[in-house]
Amino acid sequence: MQEYYQLQQDLLKGTLILTGIIFGSVWVFYSLNIALNYLIGACVGVVYLRMLARNVAQLGREKQSLGSTRLALLVGVIVVASRLEDLQIMPIFLGFLTYKAAVIFYMLKTTILPDS
Repeated sequence: MQEYYQLQQDLLKGTLILTGIIFGSVWVFYSLNIALNYLIGACVGVVYLRMLARNVAQLGREKQSLGSTRLALLVGVIVVASRLEDLQIMPIFLGFLTYKAAVIFYMLKTTILPDS
């Protein structure tokens, strides 16, 4: 389990670092409003990642399968974004996907540099 907890921490750190870099870039190249929309999506992605990690940790001991209630979090944010004028769906969705970019980055790092 120690390796799993280390993986959780690495993915969370990677997601937060990518979020900061992308947020700053979007703010510079687009606008603060779009950057804040991206940040909302990235925060939802971090919460989703934490919920997924907690469910995976319980898998086998307390649960027999993973539920899909985490997806309701994304659906809820997209529904709210579609109802409010100030929120934009695309930056929120791309922000949500930041955790997936962190997973891909972690996979590439461990493949190319397996000793680190």
